[in-house]
Amino acid sequence: MRRFACLLSTAAATALVVGMAGPAAAKTQLTVYSTLQKEVLTPYEQAFEKAHPDIDITWVRDAGGVIHARLLAERANPRADVLFGVPVTNIVSLARDGLIEPYAPKDYMNLQPMFRDKNDPPLWTGLEMYLNIVCFNTVEAEKRGIPKPKTWADLADPIYKGQIAMPNPTMSNTGYGYVHSWIQKLGDEKAWAFLDKLHQNVSVYTNSSSTPCKYAATGEYVIGLSTDLTGPFLKTKGAPIDLLVPSDETAWDIESTAMVKGSRNPEAAKVLIDWGASREAHELFNKYYGSVGMDGINGGPPNSIPDGAKKAQDYSVEWSIDNRTPILTEWAKRYDSKSEPKSN
Repeated sequence: MRRFACLLSTAAATALVVGMAGPAAAKTQLTVYSTLQKEVLTPYEQAFEKAHPDIDITWVRDAGGVIHARLLAERANPRADVLFGVPVTNIVSLARDGLIEPYAPKDYMNLQPMFRDKNDPPLWTGLEMYLNIVCFNTVEAEKRGIPKPKTWADLADPIYKGQIAMPNPTMSNTGYGYVHSWIQKLGDEKAWAFLDKLHQNVSVYTNSSSTPCKYAATGEYVIGLSTDLTGPFLKTKGAPIDLLVPSDETAWDIESTAMVKGSRNPEAAKVLIDWGASREAHELFNKYYGSVGMDGINGGPPNSIPDGAKKAQDYSVEWSIDNRTPILTEWAKRYDSKSEPKSN
């Protein structure tokens, strides 16, 4: 009896200790807003949580504009801790609204300059870059006698009439990237003259940035203006497309990470941002993206366009934000007649 009582007492004490330790050992729940494709969120989460088993990520995935509106609505009671994989153009705009907490991760200075914010401490840290490209269907082009464009200006040639699909800049950040980059490069008058001619050749302005490349992949149109995220995936699946970056450089955006002002878990948020700036993380990113922030590991997945920073146009993100509303208002007035119906 004594031995049984002793064992019972020991078991009860153990249970008490375990019960007391439970809450202390509970994982930190980190809410992370992202625009990244769901296919990459799972491997990113698995790698991070393997390195940091005391933190559990909950993803909230949506478009950049929706995330911005959500953060504004939640300003008084923030729900998110971190933005991860959100275009830098969105983060800069969010910072202007006072929604971003500056933070410099541990390996920040090991990133390429283009992936580093000019502010000190930085508002954002770059993860990977995507480029605006031309998806060109080689089979249909040969049938129709259509040459590959070598520059953006070539797309205004009447030979491409009815052969181009492009993202609607009022619906797609990628679409807006095309427009503001051409205006910054050519100047206002020449850019709108080019856009007028391009409009004659465009069959449809799509709501999604990936759709034009899908149209090119199926041969519905010879040319789809899209990104080097969609193009390599379709080409690897067997689509008869070439992925072209015109010689006069191209628009881009950098998917970045930042801390949300008022995060309920700032220390855990810093751990995720530190991981996002690490070589280990960028080696993982490079399995899905051709151009990542850490120098020397820009191989990328099959058919990707490596070292995108060398092909990216030098332009002002701040200018693109300052001028977004008047540019899109003018664009819609001129060209919205060829836009796909807005989805509900």
